[in-house]
Parts: sequence; structure tokens; C-alpha cells
Amino acid sequence: MEAFSSKKLHSFLFIVLAYSSIISPAQATERPYQEASTQFIRTSCSTTTYPRLCFSSLAKHASFIQTNRVLLTGTSLNVSLDSAKATSFLMSTLSKRLGMKPREIAAMKDCVEEISESVDELRRSIDEMGHLRNSNFDVTMNDVQTWVSAALTDENTCADGFQGTNGNVKTTVRGRIVQVAQMTSNALALINQLASFHG
Repeated sequence: MEAFSSKKLHSFLFIVLAYSSIISPAQATERPYQEASTQFIRTSCSTTTYPRLCFSSLAKHASFIQTNRVLLTGTSLNVSLDSAKATSFLMSTLSKRLGMKPREIAAMKDCVEEISESVDELRRSIDEMGHLRNSNFDVTMNDVQTWVSAALTDENTCADGFQGTNGNVKTTVRGRIVQVAQMTSNALALINQLASFHG
């Protein structure tokens, strides 16, 4: 998984400052030990559908996330987006190879489009998170949930499209798509946690 760029880190630091009215003062100023951050991520991930994947993909960012639910959610979305972009690139590369059967070519073509849409939807959800304020929390979170749910639907549709195909293309691509969908599912669960925590 690729590391966060400084641009992403700055974006999320800006988000943290914007949430001063959402996060309690204790949370905003607290600098917990790495163990507390890791435990916070483990506990948060325990309610997701794929807790091991959730924890393994987010634990490396524990010092950045600390015990901040907004950063946890944002990091999860960025991890999902990075995975979706890498998978989209892989599929675009594989789709240009010769020797695929007609059924594989059709599945790959549909999948490339669906994952491209998923990438756009995850980007939109991250952009929406950047506009999150206490005054518009419910409306914005509803938009984020809508975009991430749409991304998950596209990813699942892509994975399902490879049913009935065989060989290395199915094994390589479908496995990656399933993992992206699992990460997106986990991100949606953490978004729902954040919405519930605020409510």
C-alpha cells in the first residue's frame, strides 16, 4: 500500500482543525501513546465485516490517526482509494494483453469501467469529508455514505462479472477486486461508526 503523500496529510490536518466543534477538546489535544492508537484502531475495526484486513491496512498509520475518529475514517477512505486506483491500473494493463477469451475480454472491459467509477466515487466521498462541519454533519455524512455505497456496488458488480471465467486473469483480477471491495466495506462501516458517534 502506498504511503500518504504530504498533500493528503495536509488535507487531513486541515480537516482535523475544521472539526474542532465536532471533536471534544480532550480528543483534539490528546497525544496518546502508540499502543493506545493501535488499540483504538483494533477496537474500531472489530465491528467491521473484515476486521483483520481493516486493522492491517490502518495500523501502519496509527501515529497519524491517534484516537481521532475523523482521521480514522478519512485514512480508511484513502487506503480504499489507493487500492482501487492500483487495481484499476492493473486491469487496464491486463486488458491490453493478447490471448484472453471473449468472455474474459467482456468481463475485463466492464470491470475497468466499474472500477473507474468506483475510484471517482471514493474521490467524491473524500472531497465531501473535507466539507464536513458540525452545522452540516448529517447532510454531508449522508452524501459520503451514498458515494461509498455506490463504490462498493460497482466493485462487487465487477467481481461478479468474472464468474464463469477461468485462468490467471480471473485469479489475479478477481482477487484484487474482492480485496478492494472488502476495504471499501470496512470504510463504510467506519463511516457509519462516525455518524453514530456524532449522533
